[in-house]
This record gives sequence, structure tokens and C-alpha cells, in this order.
Amino acid sequence: MNLIMYTLRSVAYVIVEPSLMLILILLGVMFYMKNKKVTAMQQMIIGDKVNSALELTLSQIVLGILAGVIASLLLSHLGIVFRENSGIELLFMISILLMFIKPRFVCFSYSASILGLVSLIFTYFNITTSDGLEILRIDIMSLMAFVGVLHIVESILVMLDGEKGAIPVFSNKGGRISGGYALNRYWVLPIAIFIAYAATSIGSTAGTESISTPSWWPILRTNDILNVINTMILGLIPFFGVLGYSSVTFTQKKKKKVLSSGIAILIYGIILTLVSQLARFGLVGEVLVLIFAPLAHEGMLMLQKKVEEKREAIFVSGEDGISVLEVVPYSIAYEAGIRVGDKIVSLNDQNIDDVTEIYKMVRNSIYDINVKVLGMDGNGKEVTLKPQRNKNLGAVLVPKMVQSDKVVAFEDKKFSEVLEKIKEKRKDIK
Repeated sequence: MNLIMYTLRSVAYVIVEPSLMLILILLGVMFYMKNKKVTAMQQMIIGDKVNSALELTLSQIVLGILAGVIASLLLSHLGIVFRENSGIELLFMISILLMFIKPRFVCFSYSASILGLVSLIFTYFNITTSDGLEILRIDIMSLMAFVGVLHIVESILVMLDGEKGAIPVFSNKGGRISGGYALNRYWVLPIAIFIAYAATSIGSTAGTESISTPSWWPILRTNDILNVINTMILGLIPFFGVLGYSSVTFTQKKKKKVLSSGIAILIYGIILTLVSQLARFGLVGEVLVLIFAPLAHEGMLMLQKKVEEKREAIFVSGEDGISVLEVVPYSIAYEAGIRVGDKIVSLNDQNIDDVTEIYKMVRNSIYDINVKVLGMDGNGKEVTLKPQRNKNLGAVLVPKMVQSDKVVAFEDKKFSEVLEKIKEKRKDIK
């Protein structure tokens, strides 16, 4: 069978095999519950939902499946293979568990490095089962090339979908309030990878097929991989994993932030895939690759943090106007032509110092409101707000200052506690 068709068929298996479909449904429900909290937070802060929980969930699943197809095709053509006793399935289980335990570490770089080091220890001390069966014997080059490919795919997801579900946040540095975004997304990733089975055990593995690989396969060649290909039977087996992205920015628009993050992740993925080839040179090379993966990942995050700190915040209100941080599609503000990054200079030729004045005027007025707006490009324009009964402005504005009793801190608080405090103070803020 053609390698491409066999790969596509293996990934499609996740939606026809009942047990795998059940996992997909459970992950979808978990994502939906998380997204319900996100939209509730948006409702409290913005006054309306930018995206529905269902929309956020469907994009995570649909784009995740497409990304899984791309990753599976890359992995199958590179010829990344794992033995049946490698324990590679642990990598996927850990990624799903970390989504609930420590979201920051929903990254295969960390779990793969741990799994790789454990594998080296098991191999060095020849640790086996009571029956003499080798366990956690994993090819380090294949493992880290696999992680590199996943990051390449993750970069695409971040650039395409990372900005959805963003929550407006505020920071107070040097007595100046600046607005920004908290970005947090997960994607379900069904992925098919080659598992090598001994001829004596293939009968006990339901749902697998042996295939004839083309003459140019594999692209990545090592003695171990070639030995596996020549002596064992290969099957493309589907697994489920979770990819995650989390970041905060006060210096860029959402789209620009996810693009810069995606490019950084893409570069990291390509470099890791190349560096993984050092594992060809024995134990020292394997250890170096396993150390490089998490350290380089941390370095990438630190570099992005440093760049963020050196840049100037762009959503800051001042003498030139009130900065617009978020605009809900088809809201009163959106229909008037107000966009993210604009600054509201005046309403009905009256300068505005307090954002609550704007919210109250829109909520209480029955007449059109003339608004002078300054765009991010420095050009001014005049727009007309058309208030509607019981309808909010549909925009988040950055205040010039905030009284301490109206601040809701996020540190060390559960989501439910933060949500309740926002509910209590919402009337005072808007």
C-alpha cells in the first residue's frame, strides 16, 4: 500500500475505532469545559463573548486532527520508528495529564527528555522484566526527532489558532496601567507512528498491518533503524496527545504575538530535529540531545520574555486618548468602526478622563454619540456610536488609573474565585 494512503488511513482510524473515538469525545468534553470558563471570563471582562465555547472547542479538535495528519505524514516519511517495548505511549499519557496538573509543562520536550534519560538508565543497567523482556528501550534519535516534528506542527497551530480565547489583562508598572492579553490554547493531536513488532508477537496486535516501504525510505537512517526495518514488522499505530500554548503580551497585538511565538517554535523544532542526529554518535551524543531539548526550550521562552520586557506597552491610555484593547465583532463599537489599538479622544467633543464615563454614556444614551478616534497609525477619524437599549459598548478600554478596591488579582486564586470577584465588581468597573 502507498505510504501516504497508509498513513492517512491510520490517522482516520481514530474516528472509526470505538475506544479511540471515546478518547476523542472525552478530550472534546474536557476542552469544552475549559472553554466555558474562558468565555465566562470574557463575558465578565468584555461584557460579551468574543468566541463561543463550542467554536473554541471545534477549532481545537478540527485543526488538531489536521495537524495530526501533517505530523503523521512527516514522521512516516522520515522513517521514525519505535519498538513495541519502547514505552513511547507514556509520552502521550504524560502530555494529557500535564494539561490538568501543570499546564506550563504540556510540552513534549520535557516529558521526552525524562523518558529518554530513564531509557538510558534501563539500558545501561540492563533492567528487564521478570521474564527477561527489555522495557523502555527507546531510540533517542527517533525520540527527539519526533519531538522536533511535533514542535514544527505546533508552530502552525499557534500561528493559525493561538489568538482565539484570549483574555484581556492589565498590568501596573511604574504607576501606569497597560493592557494586554493572556493567551492559552490546547489542541488534541491524533498521530500515527511506526511501531516495530517482533514476528512472534504480531499475531497479538489487533488492527495492525505489515507494509512494504519504498526503496528511499527511511529518510533518517541509522544502523538501529535499518536493523529494525529488516528484522521486524512495522505497523502505523494511532495515539492521542495534547499540544499546548500559553503566553502573555502587553507589547503586541494578539495576531502579531502568536506569529512571533509560532516562528520561534518553528525554529526550535527544526533545530531540535537536526540536533537529534547527534544521538547517532553513541551515549555522549544521546545525553547531549536529551539535555539540549529542555534547555533550548527554556532558552526560547526566556528570550521571548526578555524581548517582551524590552518593548514598550502599546495599549496605554494618556493625554492623547483612551486606548482600546479589545472589540467584540458586530458590537456597537465594532459597527461604528472602532478597532483594537485605536484611542478614543473625545465623545461629543468632550475629552474623557475616565473609561467608566464612556461605558455609562453608551449604556444610558438614546442619541447617537460622535466619537473622535486616533488610530495606531497616527491618523484621526470621526465615527458615530449608535447606542442600543440594554446593549454594552462591546469593547475593553484601558483605564488611566484604577482604584485599589476595584482590582481583581489573579495570583494564587482559583478560576471560580476570580470569576466571583469580577461579578461582584463588574457594576463598579463599567
